[in-house]
Amino acid sequence: MTNIALLSSSNEVPGSMLPALEVLSHPVGVYPAAAASMIEARDADVVIVDARKDFTGARSLCQLLRQTGIEVPLLVLLTEGGTAAISTAWTTDDFLLDTCGPAELEARLRLAVGRIKASQPDETNEIRAAGVVIDESSYTARLHGHPLNLTYKEFELLKYLAQFPSRVFTREQLLHEVWGYDYFGGTRTVDVHVRRLRAKLGADHEQLIATVRNVGYRFNANRVPEDV
Repeated sequence: MTNIALLSSSNEVPGSMLPALEVLSHPVGVYPAAAASMIEARDADVVIVDARKDFTGARSLCQLLRQTGIEVPLLVLLTEGGTAAISTAWTTDDFLLDTCGPAELEARLRLAVGRIKASQPDETNEIRAAGVVIDESSYTARLHGHPLNLTYKEFELLKYLAQFPSRVFTREQLLHEVWGYDYFGGTRTVDVHVRRLRAKLGADHEQLIATVRNVGYRFNANRVPEDV
């Protein structure tokens, strides 16, 4: 999940400013539109500055945040009419329309975070286990050098399991960790995604995701037959 700091001069709740946030499970903190708010929002993965009502003030805030050395993606929230005035002078990484849908919002957040991570070559963003290489910076996964065409949730599920080889997770734990505590779907969602993930791993490697009867799933780094 992506921790979002939303800097705004309005008193609206996140769902009123950006309705797509109500559909997604990312934690959102709303703070005053001031550079000092970054002290409270220091654990944020992404900062969004609300420019819908105070266009000039938002631009100045974005520039000030950049000057203070903000290290996470900086996005600006706009109405459709405000896009014509956006330029490189804003020093932001991307912009969002307040009418954007959940899929677009998810993609823009993911790409913004990925670009920042990719620009930090000294950090190791890869998870390696049993021939699987997961690159968090580019949101790609490979199996013995061959790319896996995964959806966002399939990628997150594989990444989470591979981070803890041989550790068993219940369906409820995976649902909370990968889909988020605000997700209203049932544990059947986990089973469906595991089945799809195994299909993409292929018949020779599907046992990497092992079933533990009456418990849940684990990443099987040793690739022994699944529990029955």
